[in-house]
Amino acid sequence: MSNNTKLFQDYLQSIVQKEEPAGLYQPISYLLQLGGKRIRPLLTLMAVDIFNGKPEGGLPAALAVELFHNFTLMHDDIMDEAPLRRGQPTVHEKWDLNTGILSGDAMLIQAYQSLEAYPDLLFGRLTRLLSRTAIEVCEGQQYDVDFETQTQVSQEAYLEMIRLKTAVLVGCALKMGAVIGGAAEEDAQAIYDFGVLLGTAFQIQDDYLDAFGDPKIFGKQVGGDILENKKTILYHQAMIQGSVEDQRILTEWFSKKTTASVSEEKIKIVKLLFDSSGATEATKALVVQYTEAAFEKLETIQIDTQSKVHLKVFGQNLMERKF
Repeated sequence: MSNNTKLFQDYLQSIVQKEEPAGLYQPISYLLQLGGKRIRPLLTLMAVDIFNGKPEGGLPAALAVELFHNFTLMHDDIMDEAPLRRGQPTVHEKWDLNTGILSGDAMLIQAYQSLEAYPDLLFGRLTRLLSRTAIEVCEGQQYDVDFETQTQVSQEAYLEMIRLKTAVLVGCALKMGAVIGGAAEEDAQAIYDFGVLLGTAFQIQDDYLDAFGDPKIFGKQVGGDILENKKTILYHQAMIQGSVEDQRILTEWFSKKTTASVSEEKIKIVKLLFDSSGATEATKALVVQYTEAAFEKLETIQIDTQSKVHLKVFGQNLMERKF
């Protein structure tokens, strides 16, 4: 895995070098160099390798996935008015709103340009997959925005939102690698499904960490979802498992915009409710449930045992992460 990490990092550095106009490209370099886990591009390279391709052949697709992911982060941060990304000022905070919009647009275009490295037939397949994924991510983001102002959101609707907003891109990253590696369509689809389940587990873990992560490790404002009235899995589990009084208190806190004067109190009260209602433990259990479902899907893919072990270890590390 470390070899692929270095391979991708070196490629990223060699490609993202444009300097002029600085106002367009510096924010892109800034965001990409903030680091992050590079989960999606590494999965692309891993999938190429698993299906007997050379990881180097997956680099343009891995870059496309990472550029697209970071484009969504740049624009999501604007929509969420987020001050921090990976522990550093967000692009629109460091520069301004217009820079965040335009540099984000450029990143999206660069993602598609990266796929131009492939022959036409392969370019067509990969581009169609990225386009389908991109529109689903936009749909997921819209649901996320809608849910903030809706009083009733079911857990099923929330899970569908995170499937679209987060999980499909993980599936896309793996399927791109499978396609480049020459996988049969059935196996390419199965590894996509594995990625979607793993991506769902990843996002549920992210919901948990948003409330209970260590701010020094997590790199984002802890409790941000609570302040924005986001009805995450923790909220849904508290509403399902909590008492009538718990439900009343939660509904009251989540029905009004958070002011600076009550933000700390709100985070404290809501987190206590998450704990006392059993929502915290239930959320951890859901992470395990989706990860195990991903591993079951993994067993249906026609790849060698060692490759399955590598993907399982990757999934287990995601499940146990603290950031």
